[in-house]
Amino acid sequence: MPVIKLYYEDIEALTGTDRDTFIKRIPMIGADIERIEEDYIDIEFFPDRPDLYSPEGVARAMRGFLDIETGLTNYQVKRSDISITLDEGIKHIRPYLGCAVVRGLRFDDYSIESLMAVQEDLHWGLGRDRKKVSIGIHDISKVTPPFRYIATDPEFSFVPLDFTDPMTMQDILKRHPKGTKYAHLMEEFKTYPLILDANNQVLSFPPIINGELTKVNYDTHDLFIDVTGLDKNVYTALNIVVTSLAERGGTIEEVTINNSIEGTTITPDLTPEEWVIDVEEVNSLIGISLSPMQIKEQLERMKFEAVIEQDHIKIRSPAYRADILHTWDIIEDIAIGYGYDNITPIIPKTVTVGRQHPISISNREIIHIMIGLGYYQVMPFTLTSEKIHYHNMQRSSDGKATSVRHPISEDQTMVRTTILPNLMEMLSLNQHRELPQRIFEVGDVLIDGSTIQHLAGVSIHPAANYTEIRAVVDAVMRERGIQYTIGKIDDPALLDGRRAKVLVDDKEAGILGEIHPDVITSFGMQQPAIGFELVI
Repeated sequence: MPVIKLYYEDIEALTGTDRDTFIKRIPMIGADIERIEEDYIDIEFFPDRPDLYSPEGVARAMRGFLDIETGLTNYQVKRSDISITLDEGIKHIRPYLGCAVVRGLRFDDYSIESLMAVQEDLHWGLGRDRKKVSIGIHDISKVTPPFRYIATDPEFSFVPLDFTDPMTMQDILKRHPKGTKYAHLMEEFKTYPLILDANNQVLSFPPIINGELTKVNYDTHDLFIDVTGLDKNVYTALNIVVTSLAERGGTIEEVTINNSIEGTTITPDLTPEEWVIDVEEVNSLIGISLSPMQIKEQLERMKFEAVIEQDHIKIRSPAYRADILHTWDIIEDIAIGYGYDNITPIIPKTVTVGRQHPISISNREIIHIMIGLGYYQVMPFTLTSEKIHYHNMQRSSDGKATSVRHPISEDQTMVRTTILPNLMEMLSLNQHRELPQRIFEVGDVLIDGSTIQHLAGVSIHPAANYTEIRAVVDAVMRERGIQYTIGKIDDPALLDGRRAKVLVDDKEAGILGEIHPDVITSFGMQQPAIGFELVI
């Protein structure tokens, strides 16, 4: 979880309160104080609140929580004639783009450090270390709009940030510190993304590095912000950055994005999202009795707009709140606004004695077995996508998967029915690590609406073969005291002649074998891989 450094002088100016009050009350909005120093405090926030990754976002939330400035903050977005055009070749690399201009800023030590920190924290919190979202911040006075977002030859050269001589984009990935760190994000592409101005001057090589030309310093007053990525989280990140800058006195301006594929859009879009909650449901979930007016007051303390309509309340939530996915998220904020310390604890009427669930006991034994075999445990998401689950694995849908009705990401459109695709995806995300890599998971899958426990493991290295993975399955089954046999299987994810199904009492209980080369390459990998999956 990100740790945010807040300087007392800066946070007092932003919130309008004293440090003692701030330190006393900040834990009540969902924060852990890491350390208190003479000049600053370090605070850890949960990943679900990326809007709190900056002093400006924390100050905005605390002004509401302390009743200094309640209600929805309305940020004005001015019109402008600045535009950027997406080249069609970019659609298979980083197709999502959000941009904005923020003018009238006066940077000091605090605001410069804050801007750099929130950029990196969002790269981690929303961007999966720049893979899904990356942010570029530029001095717009050094370049000339309109801008272009193109896919270009890796031999294109420019002066990268903190360097003095031009380098090709290929050389940046080999020699620049940021380039070597994030080179794996470009490995599967023959052309690289680039943002240019009207004079072909480079602003950014996303998601790797900005150009030295647009470097931000204390004399910078007007910024151009680009956020590129793989899904709509780019717009959330953009909203968080521009509203944070607006808290420093900046004026937000729109940018027109010309996309030959999806048409013309204008960003940032700071339109609040509308919700309706039921008063009875609020009281039922929190466990206390609040009047509609009390609920309204707590919502305004948490920076929402609320209008009472009989037994319902109409709500408008800020565009920078990435965590509001359901009305229950809003009800949780009502409880935070009311104050968990103000809710009287009640002893449960039913007295019970807890004990470990049999599934947990079984899982723990399996985990010990796999660790003993040299495998590392991982915990990927149970939500996945048809692309990862079926297309990359060369499998066809069997109609037993559960789809997400309103997915917020192209990567999370269904609940998995097997674990192997998740493990292959994890291997693909860690190609910059040394080999061999051996990982496993014990977790849930959802088949025809029923939750089932599976164990799956994969191994990747140059000598990976069927014999190795058969020995792993043998060891697992022997340690669990289960007799099994193997039979033929027709699974396109595994290599023909080097694959098998696991049979227990003549019933299929799993699969094992060498991963098909086409599956390996579909995940962007090149080394042999093997895997197994068993029903627990």
